[in-house]
Amino acid sequence: MRVLVVEDEEFLAEMIAEGLRRDAIAVDIAPDGVEALRKLQLGDYDVLVLDRDLPHIHGDEVCRRVVEQRLLTRVLMLTAAGTVRERVAGLGLGADDYLTKPFAYDELLARVLALGRRARPALPPVIERAGLVLDTARRQAGRDGRYLALSRKEFAVLEVLMRAEGAVVSGEDLIEQVWAENTSYRTNAVRVVLSKLRAKLGEPAVVETVPGAGYRIGGGTGRTGTERMGDHG
Repeated sequence: MRVLVVEDEEFLAEMIAEGLRRDAIAVDIAPDGVEALRKLQLGDYDVLVLDRDLPHIHGDEVCRRVVEQRLLTRVLMLTAAGTVRERVAGLGLGADDYLTKPFAYDELLARVLALGRRARPALPPVIERAGLVLDTARRQAGRDGRYLALSRKEFAVLEVLMRAEGAVVSGEDLIEQVWAENTSYRTNAVRVVLSKLRAKLGEPAVVETVPGAGYRIGGGTGRTGTERMGDHG
């Protein structure tokens, strides 16, 4: 999932972004409406966390343009005004959800995840391929009945590869979907995470490198389902 946080209070923006990144969500930040619209034109975002009272271009106008341009981005509007009238007005602009400041981070995260699911086609919570089982709802992974203790970034990379259903995923695509916008395509971040992931997955190797193209999950036909992973004890 990729999120754009638009908030002119720098400390709050960084707090939100830091929290979402800890939950393996790629986050970019814009301090005002002008920068928000520029980033929305350049990148694809699942969710826009949008402060309503922004400098230069008001949050209301940003929301209107998202709707007018029929972007797939879902809008979570933030505001210090918590009256019913204000909430109705915000939703009337086309926002998908509304959260009043101050708010608990856990509630923000839950709303972002819910909107992210709505931004993309419905996907099953459990993915299986080549002996790997990924439970995206419970954030658990296993291989051949063995529980895998993955970091958030390792889990996110594995999810992207498994959702590709055997297709090759380039390093650039992994950077785009898992890391923040300022991460260079030339960085070794992908290689480092993949090295650690491969070590945890064990033998035989299941993450293949396709020279000059990227990476893929090999070893059989994948399938998806709704069953739950068993407890690892």
